[in-house]
Amino acid sequence: MPLPAPIRVAVVEDDPGLRESLRLLIGGTRGFTWAGGYRSAEEALLRLGEAGAVAPDVLLMDIHLPGMPGSQAVRLVREAHPSVAVLMLSVYEGEEQIFTSLCNGAAGYLTKKTAPAKLLEAVHDVKEGGSPISPEIARKVIRAFREAVPAGRPEHDLTPQEVRLLRLLADGASYQAAGDRLEISINTVRNHVRSIYEKLHVSSKSAAVSRGLKDRII
Repeated sequence: MPLPAPIRVAVVEDDPGLRESLRLLIGGTRGFTWAGGYRSAEEALLRLGEAGAVAPDVLLMDIHLPGMPGSQAVRLVREAHPSVAVLMLSVYEGEEQIFTSLCNGAAGYLTKKTAPAKLLEAVHDVKEGGSPISPEIARKVIRAFREAVPAGRPEHDLTPQEVRLLRLLADGASYQAAGDRLEISINTVRNHVRSIYEKLHVSSKSAAVSRGLKDRII
């Protein structure tokens, strides 16, 4: 049985030392391959849009970049390259930048102090459909939503199984992991996800999770 193709990972990071460290980590780990490093969002969009360029599977994006901030660049990357999963990587951010990144299509949000093994695990999870978020970031997101939304749950027509699935996705589970927990096939997971998108009027996993938290469904 042939081995799966390595996960192509590119990085948008203006710190050359960190960019090089990530290149060595990704390029030197089996199952991953380095797909490019960019100093700014503008450079990444330009290079990825060149004729013959092969888009990465996962793009690690810093927030504080020279020029366009990463939180805004996520939307442009996703519009130009829908197959690319964007994983935010930052030192520490306030709620507004976190929410902007997630609402613009980021698949997850990690702090830069994430251990190398955990970072690679998160990249793999994103490729498999997961939404990894560092615990401290997740706590800020959930706390902010709870403080901003009045008590009481609005009506929604998600089934109990769909609510359970959405809760697992919010916790960062991949489709496969969620299916295992719910004892359903990955194809059934995908069918449920499509149904969730339709009922919540969203088009991405991060938007569904954000909506679920905002409306206090999960």
